[in-house]
Amino acid sequence: MNMARQEQVKMLPLFEERKDDMLAFLRKLALFETPSRVPESQDQIFIFLEASFSEIGYSTFRMPGKTSGGYFYSRPKDREKNIPSQMIIGHVDTVWPIGTLETMPYEESAEKVKGPGVYDMKAGITQAYFALKVLKEQGLKTPLCPLIIFNSDEEIGSRESTAAIARLAKISDRAFVLEPPLGLDGKLKTARKGLARFTIRVIGRAAHAGLNPEKGINAILELSRIIQQLYEMNQPEKGITINVGMVEGGMAANVIAPSSKAEIDVRVLNQQDADMITQKIMNINSANEEIQVIIEGGFGRFPMEKTERNQNLWALAKEQGKILGLDLEQATAGGGSDGNTTSLYTATLDGLGTVGDGAHAQHEFIFIDKFIERTALLSLLLMADPIDNPEKS
Repeated sequence: MNMARQEQVKMLPLFEERKDDMLAFLRKLALFETPSRVPESQDQIFIFLEASFSEIGYSTFRMPGKTSGGYFYSRPKDREKNIPSQMIIGHVDTVWPIGTLETMPYEESAEKVKGPGVYDMKAGITQAYFALKVLKEQGLKTPLCPLIIFNSDEEIGSRESTAAIARLAKISDRAFVLEPPLGLDGKLKTARKGLARFTIRVIGRAAHAGLNPEKGINAILELSRIIQQLYEMNQPEKGITINVGMVEGGMAANVIAPSSKAEIDVRVLNQQDADMITQKIMNINSANEEIQVIIEGGFGRFPMEKTERNQNLWALAKEQGKILGLDLEQATAGGGSDGNTTSLYTATLDGLGTVGDGAHAQHEFIFIDKFIERTALLSLLLMADPIDNPEKS
């Protein structure tokens, strides 16, 4: 057995020895309540991460946000020049409001850790820190320089942090996204649907519903016709789903509705379908020239497709998983992540977080043994040589 192989085989025991430290770190992260829409709630977790990464020889930078808590960026202080880079991506924000810990406390048992944000995705952040910490302690070099970015607005679309993530992806040879894996069998996410939001407003004309209804133009009636058109665009066999999730309009029951509005969610598997559906929706209009239809929105996250470079990175993960005795599987996720962004520019592998369940749900938890395994897997991936990454588009 060669030296590289020996080091790989020893990785799992190294993390098993640090289980208590890893759980203590995760507990610290989970006790910071960090809802996306409360920017000031992000301060303490970022201060903690800055101190933690500094202790293992990483330089850190905090970019404040305008409407979010900003993002955290880190890289080795002693990085070698002129070597390629690899991204590690996570988010500190959760969907849980301040005070959730009172009714949904952090709990550890022999097998599981429960609590708000542990699965999505403070376990993933803990994995990133301890993978880098152990590699540093063992004197193990990574052939690609790790670039770490943790944002605080992922759960609300990463609107402020996407530009920074894209910049790093453009200069990186690969990206590891520490979102939770898919299902209790822990499938890695090698594709994700693209996600779009559209708002459709209809402007009609008000009139008294009893005295002169013929003088009005009912915007709610027209919107109902448009909604039927939208649902006819659904093609579930191709992964195209369109949902009208919110509708509002009108003034009172005795008034012909002068306005109405609908909020639409669209998901697709590939860029071709994203372009096609966008064109169809933006071209919706009314046959009545007196009605005004205003359509806004588009794709905030384009699809993460099973590109050649993404599949090459998946093959690497499957190979490294076998070293740890893991028989990894891949899957497509219906939701989006920052992996949708990085996949536009570089090889991306998502779902490298810890196996568990309950994202955005009261029973949110992770399995402790998988917590250890997935941290060891991440360390092997970080140590792996560059893969064939076809020229970036």
